[in-house]
Amino acid sequence: MKVKRTARVQKGLEGRGAAAQVRWIGFVASRYVSRKRRNSPSAVLAVLGIATGVLALTVILAVMNGFQLGFIESILEIASYHIRVEEPAREAAEPQGPPSLQGAIPLIRGLPGIVAVTPLREFHGLIRGNRGGPQVALIRGLPQDVLEQDRGMAEKLVFEAGSFDLSRKDSILLGAELARRLSVKLGDDVTVVSVAGLLGEAPEEAAPGADSFTVRGIFRSGFYEYDLGWGFINLDTAQALGADALFLGVKLRNRWQDTRAVGLIRPVLAASLPGAAPLVSTWRSYNRAFFGALRTEKLLMFVVVGLIFIVVGLNIFQAQRRMVLERREEIGLFRALGAGDRAVRLVFVWDGFIIGFTGAGLGMVLGLLIAAYISRCFSALEAGVNGILRLLNSLVGVFMGYSPDLGEFAIFSPAIFYIKEIPSRIIPHEVLLIYLFGFLSALLAAWFASGKVSRTRPAEVLRYE
Repeated sequence: MKVKRTARVQKGLEGRGAAAQVRWIGFVASRYVSRKRRNSPSAVLAVLGIATGVLALTVILAVMNGFQLGFIESILEIASYHIRVEEPAREAAEPQGPPSLQGAIPLIRGLPGIVAVTPLREFHGLIRGNRGGPQVALIRGLPQDVLEQDRGMAEKLVFEAGSFDLSRKDSILLGAELARRLSVKLGDDVTVVSVAGLLGEAPEEAAPGADSFTVRGIFRSGFYEYDLGWGFINLDTAQALGADALFLGVKLRNRWQDTRAVGLIRPVLAASLPGAAPLVSTWRSYNRAFFGALRTEKLLMFVVVGLIFIVVGLNIFQAQRRMVLERREEIGLFRALGAGDRAVRLVFVWDGFIIGFTGAGLGMVLGLLIAAYISRCFSALEAGVNGILRLLNSLVGVFMGYSPDLGEFAIFSPAIFYIKEIPSRIIPHEVLLIYLFGFLSALLAAWFASGKVSRTRPAEVLRYE
């Protein structure tokens, strides 16, 4: 058998082209991997280690992206928008104030990359419902047709009761958690008092007293703070209640093009509002600390889970070094037949290539499948654990005479996490990066481990053969 293999290698080495050399390198490397699988579990463990790391990192980042992007999109689509254009404050010597931003709305809408421009007014107020004390909330005035203009906001607002109806001046839309705190439901009346009016800071035309509103809708945004502390009313009513100066919420087709959009908006504002200086800011300025914390969290998760690849890479490195020492005779034979240092080294590098390609590919396929059906996977896991708990509960009842209540197991309990199902987002470039981590960890480990091949001398190895 050894004579046949030697003859096969020699025939491959006699080939003058690069294709012949690649063929015999691949042949020898595949034989090494297959023989290791029969005699030792090192190759199988290496493949499983790479697959486990890729699978874990793919699923963890998909779930993390689901949570993070859900929060970010709620903030950008409902609260801060991609770009905010704030009306200049009025001067005491200028009672009529600078020109309004209303005239600039159609011009900004016509700019490339702009998908929606919404005029807004907001103020902090006290809301009192049927029972309990008043709740502090942010009251934002919106136009009636805002959901027709802003499809992103329409997708994020889910109404549990009623609909987006601000056609009447006494209509109000409340977050679900705020409605629960106030003990109100659809059709109930609430009173709203502007905090600015209570503190004597409201303009003269504003009414400082309590105003009555009828609940026309109860919504959920997916963000707990908004569902607990936000309410929407008619834009004109907000102005009458002493809301802050008008500002515009601008949505972009691509939020990463915010700097370019600001450069297009400023000349329009300069032409529409001569002498005024509206404040233009982007989403990067809002919730900067929150977005930075999310970015740091993802980076640290990459580092922590990436340690799996380092451990597996070290195991592959040690296994490849051991294999180089065990096959010194065969390496000497290859060298005696005319194979160069580089060709013999590529045999062991190709071995690492096979391990990395197989392990990373297997882990990536399984990880994408689990990430795509993460809710079903967790539901099946929870059902299995709850089945075991019920079985233990029955056994304790039979042998001990009583049945303790072990409760229900939930990985993401709605009592702790403000979600109805586990979100998952797969980002293509992150998937590619994870695959490269797994693949290159095996390939580089094999490359460094095969460095001793060049120090093998055929005469010394074959002297006593």
